[in-house]
Amino acid sequence: MRKLILGLVCFISAASAGAQNKYGLRPTTYPEYKESVKTHPEKELVDLEKAVPGLVLDIRYATTNNFTGQKIYNLAKAYARKPVAEALRQAQVEFNVMGYGVKMYDAYRPYKATVKFYEEYHDTTYVASPYKGSRHNRGCALDMTIVDWTSKEELKMPTGYDSFKKEAWPATPAKDSEAGKNRAMLINIMEKHGFKVSVSEWWHFDFIGWPQYEVLDIDFEELQ
Repeated sequence: MRKLILGLVCFISAASAGAQNKYGLRPTTYPEYKESVKTHPEKELVDLEKAVPGLVLDIRYATTNNFTGQKIYNLAKAYARKPVAEALRQAQVEFNVMGYGVKMYDAYRPYKATVKFYEEYHDTTYVASPYKGSRHNRGCALDMTIVDWTSKEELKMPTGYDSFKKEAWPATPAKDSEAGKNRAMLINIMEKHGFKVSVSEWWHFDFIGWPQYEVLDIDFEELQ
């Protein structure tokens, strides 16, 4: 009987802790996330459409218009941790004064999507390693551009979204002066509000407080 009880305890403990995947990582699940938010409300994933007035969504991974050619998300939604959402809201205010607004391509990304991207395209210059998870998985990264506030037309940039060309690197001189000016404005305002641009993607911004947040594997449907 004692062995049986011990066995059941071990089984329950293992089940509740979860198992590491083949990459050696065990992302946080929805029940664990909900528990953590009770004691750390700043970890809440916030709906950016509700948090940032006038935000335009163009969630490419909810369509086939992305580098995989596949629909990755079932819902076209954008979420981020509460402090990230607040920092973006403040940046939006500054863009608005200039006659512009934010268009969001992607924000929080479930860990399973990162695994898929890596298995489709192994170059970690452009896709995150599943051994560590991405800052998108932590709810602390934004893929975005800026649009004219009235027409909602995107401002000219050196490349399109998800380009794997060196021209997408922020340090690469822009061939078009207008595109270079727009890129510099985007980066300067976002960095002023607590973000850092990716070295290989002008559209990707990491929140500087990202290390304190866990890698999540929560579907958008669970957050509705």
